[in-house]
Amino acid sequence: MRDFLPVSREDMEKRGWDQVDFTFVIGDAYVDHPSFGPAIISRVLESEGYRVGIISQPDWKDPESINVFGEPRLGFLVCAGNMDSMVNHYSVSKKRRSKDFFTPGGVMGKRPDHATVVYGNLIRRSYKNKPVIIGGIEASLRRMAHYDYWDDCLKRSVLLDSGADIISYGMGEKSIVEIADALNSGIPVNEITFIKGTVYKTKSLDGVYDHIILPSYEELLSDKLNYARSFYIQYCNTDAFSGKCLAEPYDNIYVVQNPMSLPLTTEEMDRVYALPYMRTYHPCYEKDGGIDAIKEVKFSLISNRGCYGGCNFCALTFHQGRIIQARSHESIIEEAKIIIKDPEFKGYIHDVGGPTANFRKPACKKQLKMGVCTNRQCLFPKPCPNLEVDHSDYLELLRKLRALPGVKKVFIRSGIRFDYIMADPDDTFFREMCEHHISGQLKVAPEHISDTVLKTLGKPENSVYRSFCRKYAAINKKLGKPQYLVPYLMSSHPGSTLKEAIELAEYLRDNHLSPEQVQDFYPTPSTISTCMYYTGVDPRTMKPVFVEHDPHRKAMQRALIQYKNPNNYELVHEALELAHRTDLIGFDKKCLIHPRNKKDANTANKKTGRQMTDAELKFGISFEKYDRIQGVSSEKERQKRPSKRKK
Repeated sequence: MRDFLPVSREDMEKRGWDQVDFTFVIGDAYVDHPSFGPAIISRVLESEGYRVGIISQPDWKDPESINVFGEPRLGFLVCAGNMDSMVNHYSVSKKRRSKDFFTPGGVMGKRPDHATVVYGNLIRRSYKNKPVIIGGIEASLRRMAHYDYWDDCLKRSVLLDSGADIISYGMGEKSIVEIADALNSGIPVNEITFIKGTVYKTKSLDGVYDHIILPSYEELLSDKLNYARSFYIQYCNTDAFSGKCLAEPYDNIYVVQNPMSLPLTTEEMDRVYALPYMRTYHPCYEKDGGIDAIKEVKFSLISNRGCYGGCNFCALTFHQGRIIQARSHESIIEEAKIIIKDPEFKGYIHDVGGPTANFRKPACKKQLKMGVCTNRQCLFPKPCPNLEVDHSDYLELLRKLRALPGVKKVFIRSGIRFDYIMADPDDTFFREMCEHHISGQLKVAPEHISDTVLKTLGKPENSVYRSFCRKYAAINKKLGKPQYLVPYLMSSHPGSTLKEAIELAEYLRDNHLSPEQVQDFYPTPSTISTCMYYTGVDPRTMKPVFVEHDPHRKAMQRALIQYKNPNNYELVHEALELAHRTDLIGFDKKCLIHPRNKKDANTANKKTGRQMTDAELKFGISFEKYDRIQGVSSEKERQKRPSKRKK
């Protein structure tokens, strides 16, 4: 019978178990849905005959909180949650967030900072020698020495700080079963050194073949450039086919990373998503208001994994890899039919995609035999000549889904690579996407418009985005649909000075755009951009890159993107003065803000050839603009209403 996995000793005993094989400690509430990593790992182990008990958000101050099931037969699994615990807890300005969408009722504080480390040490207090396997996004991206933005320092591998025995990094379906089988066969955990997609510790490299020794942790601390060199070696060895073993020396031990697990085949992906998930959160959370995180994914479909987009600020290269793995149409349609039967389903499939929705196969044929190129990207700076651009499979899938009985609309909300669309000579997908799969607006991620910044972002030149915008507008005009683009933009990314931030503000002005959301660059572990932020160089070239570290100047860059917001006036004004761009303060249509003091007024007067009145200084706007707001159309009418203007 389909049911949730045990969350209490009572649940365990109802199943007739006297012991679990694995106790799975997770930082999120227990949600049994394939969009949640712990749900997939626990169901995969269950399908292989292993007994798994779930301990969700234990009290990390109480050692008894991880003894719900007693001592597990094989070991403990630890995952901080679907999000990095520090990103979950803090904004980029390091302010504590007010809500946790992965906790009952959105309550903040149910998991600790650096949850993987804290949970690992919590287990070690009671179980000195029991195997502890850590995984998930937090452990995966901290598997080697890494820069920690929140403490502003270089930290050791999370394997050492957590007291764990093995890291199952990346998408762990294959490695976790191999680890479980090895433990089940009686192999001591310290001898499990042969599994792809794992990181372990050893005192000797005698048994490690074809490996690269990275700079030691002490060398990384002594010189940031050593960290940049080490990071680039790691970056070049993230491929399952061509990657080598990497060994990072510490005082008296090595942390060894085996190559990444092989990509799942379509058949393997299908099996993973066909497991008996309950597709919602555990009912014990109903009394606390449920789990908000399920709302975004409950009526969505995952069709692929991996991304060869190569954005420098994204950790997907380190976590999922660059080789696309896709489910079959039949698997996705079967899941859609389950969704349709849900009483809460209203006819709308919210998303069909993955990290990048319109990637449904590897970039080229050689990737599944020889792996990805280590010295070039598939899309950046230009599409590779070997790139196979083809939307036909994705388009066919979308057509099948929207033809299902009970489905009113199928949306695409995952990231769309507009440069990949522009590289496709066939506009069929572009047209059908506009006609059937968006509702009023399409979110895309140009991130910036300055080619200088786009180069450090790993994004295509701005001309590609401009061409996409024109084509999008033309297609929608032909379809008779008043649909818009919502661009995601990033401030303060390495390479962006005030000059580039003002350039972006001018672009927004000229295109009449007012972004509601702006992301300040967030340095998270295991990205090229974070390495740039910490070291001040591009690890691929070792050339210097400008990095803005000052919080106030970062706030200026962010404010410039939303220069129309009155709350940002002072920051924008200060930024324009610092950049010697006071020509953008005035009443001309090219100006970003209006004067609010006599100094600015005099500058504006020189440009306009007229005196600024006291009323204009008071209101901070020109009479012409004030009249438009009030509906006054002529000089004669304006003279009739001076009393209202004074008010």
